[in-house]
Amino acid sequence: MQEYRKILVPVDGSKEAELALKKATQVAIRNHATIDVLNVLDTRQFVGAYGGMLTSDVIYQITADSENYLNELKDQMLATGLAAEQIKIHIRFGDPKTVIAFDFLKDYAEDLIIIGSTGLNAVERLLVGSVSSYVTRNALTDVIVVRTDLDNHPLPANPAK
Repeated sequence: MQEYRKILVPVDGSKEAELALKKATQVAIRNHATIDVLNVLDTRQFVGAYGGMLTSDVIYQITADSENYLNELKDQMLATGLAAEQIKIHIRFGDPKTVIAFDFLKDYAEDLIIIGSTGLNAVERLLVGSVSSYVTRNALTDVIVVRTDLDNHPLPANPAK
């Protein structure tokens, strides 16, 4: 039986990613594993959103918002019974696809990625491609894509958001 000791869960604020985190928490409890919760701040989005004016104040605020979000998720995980030493939170800048599939794994040697099916609507997937699809095809470790709720019922269809 495969035992996973180090689980990576990328989160982006979407319901799908947070459901993947809930499922990963259950896996970590059963396997006495650690979870690395990762929020990748896509630097390509900043250029258009801030007109190329990415000041240190903007970077600080974006990072602080991400850290607050990750700490909220950590509190939820602690409430479900995971121990504090089993949870690590991380913020990275870059292309989420390559950071998740390659860069983070090289630094932390995860043995499993649990990722939400998609945090994008159909148009966004067409333009930037699905991160989960890319990670599934290219990751340097096992990947579980969460497509069901905590009771293993299929998630409702995701209409354009």
